[in-house]
Amino acid sequence: MTIKRVTVNKNERGLLLRNGDFERMLQPGTHWLFAGLDTLKAEIFNISAPAFVHPLTDYLMAKEPAVVEAEFVRVELNEHEAGLRSENGVLVEVLPPATRRLYWRGLVDVQLDVIDLRASVELPAAIAARLAQPQLRPRAMTGLGGVLQVEVPATGAGLLRVDGKVERLLTAGTYAFWKFGRNVAAELVDLRLQTLDVTGQEILTRDKVALRLNLSATWRYTDVLRAFEQLAKPADHLYRELQFGLRAAVGTRTLDELLENKSVIDEVVTAQVTAKLAGHGLQLDGVGVKDIVLPGEMKTILAQVVEAGKAAEANVIRRREETAATRALLNTAKVMEDNPVALRLKELETLERVAERIDKISVFGGLDQVLNGLVKLR
Repeated sequence: MTIKRVTVNKNERGLLLRNGDFERMLQPGTHWLFAGLDTLKAEIFNISAPAFVHPLTDYLMAKEPAVVEAEFVRVELNEHEAGLRSENGVLVEVLPPATRRLYWRGLVDVQLDVIDLRASVELPAAIAARLAQPQLRPRAMTGLGGVLQVEVPATGAGLLRVDGKVERLLTAGTYAFWKFGRNVAAELVDLRLQTLDVTGQEILTRDKVALRLNLSATWRYTDVLRAFEQLAKPADHLYRELQFGLRAAVGTRTLDELLENKSVIDEVVTAQVTAKLAGHGLQLDGVGVKDIVLPGEMKTILAQVVEAGKAAEANVIRRREETAATRALLNTAKVMEDNPVALRLKELETLERVAERIDKISVFGGLDQVLNGLVKLR
């Protein structure tokens, strides 16, 4: 036979249990409780934390509707509904389908927006914008695992897939989609000009010379939906087509043909790959071979061939110059044969050249004897 005193503050509510069963709610104030032969227990809750988590939640919702109506905000969602819960006007939680909860009334204004998931897979734009601004909330938002958030940049697009099927193309902007009961995914696609490198390709030429080539290509999407409808991975498909085009260009030509005209590889690859990409939503803008690597022994052989070729060219030039010099001497001799004055001038020129190499000259008998003695032409 005991009397128990319980004090409930203004920011609190009490749950009175008699022998483990719910009896009533305790409002703020001092309560004198007569226990008698029973066991009394008063559980005190701070309602500034609005979520009511207790084993009696389902009992209260089912058997005490008046208490629930007076003290709680009731949340009861079916399997086709999701909820957006706000506290004092701030979105704080996404509630999944089939959620059953109670939130205290009083200090925190709890509001619930119920959304039918069957209406649309996409959340309204205003709600998507609120989800994308975490800095406006006092604490981290919970339940975001049930929402797919997508931000598409101005230079790209987004490919939305629902249950494995391409749904639509997303333009630049912020989006949010429900993941409850669906498999939702979004793939971002860059619409700008892109570069694809095909490196380390070992290819035999028509004359059985192994070459290693590196190729670079620039490309872009022209129709994203068509590209992903017809091709599982458009970039991988383009890579393979560039490989095939490179092998077609190199394998049908000899090494000499490729070295003489390196642009033939670019032209053949561009023509072949452009034809293969027609109707697939991809556009090839340019192709260029970055480098051609020869085997070590082939480099030595080509160096010897080039050296021999240059030596032969030098020999031809040397013989041509000797022939021209001989022809010039013959013409000079013919002129001197009919012109004694020219012959005498040539003698003086020869004497001048000889004198340049002599330090001292002793003359006996006059200058005429020196000229006649040194230079005798017949």
